[in-house]
Amino acid sequence: MGELRRIASQGIPDGAGIRSTVWKLLLGYLPPDRSLWSSELAKKRSQYKRFKEELLMNPSEITRRLEKTMGFDNDDAKSESRCVLSRSKITHGEHPLSLGKSSIWNKFFQDSEIIEQIDRDVKRTHPDMHFFSGDSSFAKSNQEALRNILIVFAKLNPGIRYVQGMNEILAPLFYVFKNDPDEEMEACAEADTFFCFVELLSGFRDLFCQQLDNSVVGIRSTIARLSHLLKEHDEELWRHLEVTTKVNPQFYSFRWITLLLTQEFNFTDSIHIWDTLLSDPEGPQETLLRVCCAMLILVRRRLLAGDFTSILKLLQNYPPTNISHLLYVANKLRGQPSH
Repeated sequence: MGELRRIASQGIPDGAGIRSTVWKLLLGYLPPDRSLWSSELAKKRSQYKRFKEELLMNPSEITRRLEKTMGFDNDDAKSESRCVLSRSKITHGEHPLSLGKSSIWNKFFQDSEIIEQIDRDVKRTHPDMHFFSGDSSFAKSNQEALRNILIVFAKLNPGIRYVQGMNEILAPLFYVFKNDPDEEMEACAEADTFFCFVELLSGFRDLFCQQLDNSVVGIRSTIARLSHLLKEHDEELWRHLEVTTKVNPQFYSFRWITLLLTQEFNFTDSIHIWDTLLSDPEGPQETLLRVCCAMLILVRRRLLAGDFTSILKLLQNYPPTNISHLLYVANKLRGQPSH
């Protein structure tokens, strides 16, 4: 795996489904032992199918199934109970007008607000790409897959649920897996993407949890680490930004960090940056901060000549750049700080 990470960090070739397989390995979804792939994939895909059956069902369907189970014998009821509420009769809590906290309808109405937000965001995902946008059945089925993944994730993670922008992090994973030339891999892209999305977010989970914003693991702390990294490697630039012009790094880096640079570069370049992010054994966050710091250093001259307004405009609309050179500069920041 060490050798794979080293090679992947320099860029994964397009085509032949190589990136799709390598990303699954780097995210720990596929085990290093190839002989285990088939059984592991079958197990995970079956698990995702169950998640969808249980979590994407509306209360009317749950109630209907509950009524149906009343006529089952014990064995049937046991096997079915994994997907439905384990009660033998419909209670007050299953009535649509019940407002009790445990009511499945009350939960359904709460969830519907999040689902509306997910729907809005999924429709806005990469409107310039036919893969994600438009009236074709292909684009609509891809949107449906993104929607399913985000809803299942939100329901399984009540501490985070859904945070705006998660669709942008999901999009590159699904795009890469759905474009795998292997028919089986392409057909199961939704399930595979779900688990890889969970793995990826586990490294960034605390950035999305509002209660942790001010803690040592929250987004403000992460932005402070970027500021420290810049000060360590280019104190003159750091001083100009944060002392002279008083540009708070949160004004530009919040989006860089929380959306893993998906909005700062074109889609193809973002995917190449992700090759490097995912291949770092320290985890993607350390590499992400080095890439962000390198982005500042690469436009250093323009930043030093700028005032508050021009600096913010430049950093909120980062100019096109040579991605290979950006990643080279970021990698150099692993070494000792330059003084």
